[in-house]
This record gives sequence, structure tokens and C-alpha cells, in this order.
Amino acid sequence: MNKLLSFFSALAFCGLVSGCALHGNTDHSVDTFEGYNRAMFKFNYQVDKYILRPVAEGYRAITNQPVRESIRGVLSNVREPLSSLNHLLQGDIKGSGISLSRFVVNTTLGLGGLFDVAEGWGLKKDTASFNQTLAKWCIKDGPYIVLPFIGPATARSTAGWLFEIALDPVYWATQHNGSLKDRASISYGIMQAVTLKETTMVVTDDLERNSVDYYTTMRSAYLQNQKKLKCFNDTTSETDNYDFDFGIDDEDEVYNDMEAQDE
Repeated sequence: MNKLLSFFSALAFCGLVSGCALHGNTDHSVDTFEGYNRAMFKFNYQVDKYILRPVAEGYRAITNQPVRESIRGVLSNVREPLSSLNHLLQGDIKGSGISLSRFVVNTTLGLGGLFDVAEGWGLKKDTASFNQTLAKWCIKDGPYIVLPFIGPATARSTAGWLFEIALDPVYWATQHNGSLKDRASISYGIMQAVTLKETTMVVTDDLERNSVDYYTTMRSAYLQNQKKLKCFNDTTSETDNYDFDFGIDDEDEVYNDMEAQDE
């Protein structure tokens, strides 16, 4: 029932964003819900400071880089079926096949994703999300909004996030066991949050130190990344963007050297 609710909520958000698209391009200079967004950003910051950060620092303290890479590999592998589906929805048959092949190879020979065997076979990781798919379908961003616990988002990325909740592979893989599916989904979500925080601490700390207004800097960084997502018929050249990703899959190589220096 919860998954169906997420699915229909995502459809509703898609309708909202599609309606906004009829009125032209999204103006990222206008923060429609700035009062609410700043209040929620402050709330999330406190949660991060007093709960998530200490947990992430403890996680880093009791693990080494190879262990963290293996855990990220498992979390990334779980999402390969969703990447495969999104590549397919974007018309990328080859990309869909590669993601599905990566999932099969790494789940079996890679022991659930602990080792990226598929990469050595020339099957390179190319993560695709529902947010990317909606952008490919020319659905505009919609208004910027800060979600509780989640952080920066737009109407379109929120719809994509709801779709991913509804199609969560961990949930459906454990659907036969009512108590197991809840524990597995919650544990998976917690590990995603902790791993993402541990991975991005260096970048977010640097952004905060060099920001006059941290809220504005984070909003700008997020929206710049959203601009990278193009409609299928968009031929405009890509503008300069922050090379900062809020997803869990794309930071691994970026931070390996940083982690090695921290050890």
C-alpha cells in the first residue's frame, strides 16, 4: 500500500511539474518557497550536525577505505535494476543492457556487489535515475524545495524520488516476508544516508567554510547540477556547473584519493 501511494504521489507530482512546463522554462533565480526552505534547511542542518554526522564519523573510524568501497559497491549494485529501467525509458537500449548485465555479474561473481567484477569486463557503471528520465522527457524542474531529512530538491526530482521509493528493489525482493521487508528497507535507507554523508563530508564542509550564505550556496550547487539534465531535443551547450553530485553512486572515484589521505 505504501509503495502504491508513493507511485500515485509521483504521478501527481509529474502532473504538477508538467503543468508548470506549459508556462515556459523554470526560473532558478526565483526561490518561491524561500521562507519555508530556509527553515527546513536549518532543521536538516541540526539533524545532520547532531545525528547523521556523528554516525558517519563513527562509521569512518571503525572502517577502512576498502571496506567502505565494498559497502558502496553493494548499495550501488542494488540500484542497477532501476538504472536499467531508466536507461530503457530514456531509449538507451544498450545502456539498459549494460546495467542489467552489471547487476547479474556483480550479484553473482562480485558477491552481491562487494567487488565490481563487471567493470573489469568492460561494463562501465552508468547510473540513471527517474529524475534524469523525467528531464529526458522534457519535464521542467518546477520550484526548488528543501525536503525534511532529504535536503535540496525540485518538484521533478521529488517525483523521481517517489517513483524510486515505489520501485525499491530491496522492498520488492523481500515482499514475501512482511517483517523482513520493513527491516531490510529501513536498514538499506540508513546505510544509504550514512554512506552518502561519509562520502560527501569533505565537499560539504568545504562549501560551508567558503560560503557567505550556506543555504544559497547549496541551493545554487544543486540547481546547477539539475541543469546538466537535458531534454532529448535540447542541443544547447552545457554551461559551467558545480561538479557536485548529491547521489550516492557518482562520488566513489572522486573521493578515493581524499580518503586515502585521511587514513
